[in-house]
Amino acid sequence: MKHSRGLTMLASAALLLTVASSPVLARDPAKPKQEVQYPNATRAEPKLDLTSEKDQKNLNEGLDALNEGNKAKAEPLLQAIIDGSKSKYAQALALQGLANMKYNDGDLKGAIGLLQRSLALGVMPNDTYFQLEYELAQFQVADQQYQPALETLAKWRAEGKKETAASYGLEGAAEYQLGKYPEAIAAINKANSLTDKPEASWNQILMASYSETGQNDKAATLAQQQLTTNPNDPNALNNAAAILTQAHKYPEAIQVMEKGRASGAFKSEANYVTLAKLYLVSGQESSDPAPNAVKAAQVLQDGITKGVVKPSADSYVLLGQSNELSNNTSAALDAYNKALPLAKDGEPALNAGRLLLSENKYSQAKTLIQQSLDKGVKKKGVAYMLLAESERGLKNKPAAIAAMKQAAQQPETAEKAKAWLQKAGAG
Repeated sequence: MKHSRGLTMLASAALLLTVASSPVLARDPAKPKQEVQYPNATRAEPKLDLTSEKDQKNLNEGLDALNEGNKAKAEPLLQAIIDGSKSKYAQALALQGLANMKYNDGDLKGAIGLLQRSLALGVMPNDTYFQLEYELAQFQVADQQYQPALETLAKWRAEGKKETAASYGLEGAAEYQLGKYPEAIAAINKANSLTDKPEASWNQILMASYSETGQNDKAATLAQQQLTTNPNDPNALNNAAAILTQAHKYPEAIQVMEKGRASGAFKSEANYVTLAKLYLVSGQESSDPAPNAVKAAQVLQDGITKGVVKPSADSYVLLGQSNELSNNTSAALDAYNKALPLAKDGEPALNAGRLLLSENKYSQAKTLIQQSLDKGVKKKGVAYMLLAESERGLKNKPAAIAAMKQAAQQPETAEKAKAWLQKAGAG
């Protein structure tokens, strides 16, 4: 599933999986007729062929059992109608009932196949036929069959002559997943124009589509509107922060996140981590990153204290980096040391070793840098160069040369290491 950069979104509209009601053979004259849902449909109403009272009874019982969640009772009743009824209408409704059962069991392809069989019989009245056709489009979106879903929706709209907000929301979801962002924008805007109660997922699709088409200002405005409407909604908070970050509006993103933190909307570790990273990124764009780095460390520590940010290598490394950028070396070392036993690689050890080296604590630095190499680091050349500097600080020139020769074999440090070796007379 495709996602906009950093934007959490629900890309499919909610499925309204209600089983179509079957008509009765005789209508109670005291009851008003149900309102026609597709009065302008171009499809001719077929003549119903359900004449068997037994089929009618079994169909009603099967669909009622299905609506009550009694699969064991519903399935044999509906299957018997499909296999043995002379009424194509009864077969069509039974097929739709089993399609819903397949959907609820997670068998989307099976559900789609049964709905297609039901529609192909062509004997249902328009209200039932078009309800099933729309349901087919929903199933296809759920099964990530986005282009077939769009084709089904186009046919449903052209023949049923009906426009609904939900149908355009579903269309926008499918267009977005296909990377047709301008079309998704048009569909969602149309959906929003047809209702005063839009689905939250529609505006997530709209924000993501604006972002994908470079309309970051529109995305940011919409994100902030959503957050104003739902100030305590974690999704609205995260979306607003993601969109503002994407637009490089870091101060605005920080302001949004801080308001969320103050109001108690921070419910997950990701909230604290996102805000801390925003402070670090914003600080790196300034002449002095220290003040923002201090705030990043405070945010992380707040999350750790509250038990929301769990002890992990990643969280402690981020805390260490924040403290390091704020020139709090002792706190940075403490965080990196806490990350050591939790890390799967040697990156925390390398960070701690580098810091100790800057403090001229050569022996301790050497131990940690060697540990980082033993455990594995992304840039081995850098680690070997730091190891060489530790050995040089310990007046162990042969060991320094040996480490620098290792650095010379790594692409990222080959040039500098060779220059060092040549200067040291060991090239």
